[in-house]
Amino acid sequence: MKKIYKNGWRQGFRLYLLQWLQGARKLKYRLLSDNQPSNMRGRLKQPVLFTGKGEIRIGKSTIGVWPSPFFLNGYAHIEAREKTATIMIGENVHINNNAVLIAERSTISIADNSLIGHNFSAYDSDFHSLEPNLRSSGLHSCGAVRIGSNVFIGANVTVLKGVSIGDNSVIANGSIVNGDIPANVVAGGIPAKVLRPLDTQET
Repeated sequence: MKKIYKNGWRQGFRLYLLQWLQGARKLKYRLLSDNQPSNMRGRLKQPVLFTGKGEIRIGKSTIGVWPSPFFLNGYAHIEAREKTATIMIGENVHINNNAVLIAERSTISIADNSLIGHNFSAYDSDFHSLEPNLRSSGLHSCGAVRIGSNVFIGANVTVLKGVSIGDNSVIANGSIVNGDIPANVVAGGIPAKVLRPLDTQET
């Protein structure tokens, strides 16, 4: 009985210390942020840096997961860079640690009930022209990123500009998605390709 009580006390102290440390880190990133969501109903378990001149909207969703890799030594970066940029996260979305969302001029949207693994990145832009003589001209193009509802994205996935991922689809770990993925499929690879249809009983 004493051993159980002792272990319980130690575990409680560890959790208290963890919460205190994360609270201090969250405050630091809040002070560094120069943008705040216009509609913020989400829960930030991991520190998040909000930046840019555009609009950020977050529904009743969660950013950060404990226990999970990079919870203690990472943070999420959410940037709506220019005034025309928008980032929208819907309801009941769960995004794991170390997420990077950067909308430079258009939109990144994540619909309701989606699950996203750690080290996820989504960009609406190449940020620089591919032509050598225009590399720093600012004339590069942007394209909206749309992630549908009930999408399951694994760890270490990157979604590039102009991509749409359909409802219920699954994106395998380590994929780079540079083209549209339809609804109700399993996709993966570099670049990501449809691997098979998703049985409707699996959704």
